[in-house]
Amino acid sequence: MRKMCLQKIFELAKIDKRVFFIGSDLGFETLKEFRQEIPERFFMEGISEAHVIGMAAGLALEGKVTYVNTIATFISRRAFEQIAVDVCMHNVPVRMIGNGGGLVYAPLGSTHLALEDISLMRTLPNMTIVCPADADEMARFMSQTLDYPGPIYIRLAKGYDPIVSKEEYGFEIGKGIHYKTGCDALLVTTGITLQIAVLAAQQLKEIGIDTGILHLHTVKPLDHVQLLDLCQEVAAIVTIEENMLNGGLGSAVAECLAEANFNRVKKFKRIGIPDIFPDFYGSQAEIMQRLGISPGGVVETIRQLLR
Repeated sequence: MRKMCLQKIFELAKIDKRVFFIGSDLGFETLKEFRQEIPERFFMEGISEAHVIGMAAGLALEGKVTYVNTIATFISRRAFEQIAVDVCMHNVPVRMIGNGGGLVYAPLGSTHLALEDISLMRTLPNMTIVCPADADEMARFMSQTLDYPGPIYIRLAKGYDPIVSKEEYGFEIGKGIHYKTGCDALLVTTGITLQIAVLAAQQLKEIGIDTGILHLHTVKPLDHVQLLDLCQEVAAIVTIEENMLNGGLGSAVAECLAEANFNRVKKFKRIGIPDIFPDFYGSQAEIMQRLGISPGGVVETIRQLLR
């Protein structure tokens, strides 16, 4: 996914002179072709995230479209004030690309886990948040970033994740994808949790539960219209995310449902990272499994809600 994202930036830079890339302490081989062919629009600024965001905002105020790439924890935590004041307040086209959203860097411990990046970015006016499911969806998304108004936070997964998105469903920023129809329950996903929902829906079908899937690759602005439409006909709704439950996708959906005033009461549950700093080590997959962010965890949650 990251490779696809960066490759698309290079392709955009070759056709549009407004495109600039700024990295923060990335590997020397990162976007090597970009650095060699268009050095005047390629910058590697080192460990200085606040400066990088300010620099990107300055370029954007001069009519450039800037793409900033660094580790998700550093771009969302260290540079939060600069993102708020320099980028969002001026509503400029800066694309902030966070490597390793969620539990990707699990072996490095809690300091490197982007547990709350979606939550933080959701609080900022003018911010758009996009979490593609896989490399193919990333490719369909990136071409739309060139002329999209205002800032975008792009959450990158580990890379080489299974391809589960479908080309025929297309991609539009701010519009959810009705991935699968189901009459009993609805799974609402973002990012790589679409994979989990697809596997869980298959397992639920085997036990007679018909489960639909709504993939909200854009967490903000949320596709309220499609969400509420699909929620009308089901008894249970479960959100799945690789982010803190506080303020993430589940919170966004819960806020929407709370104001919908359905005549028929809906059963609702959020699956994600609880209000903790995980104090145990392991792989991304192992920690997600431990926290119930897994097909088995989703199946059990749906069974309990419909019991």
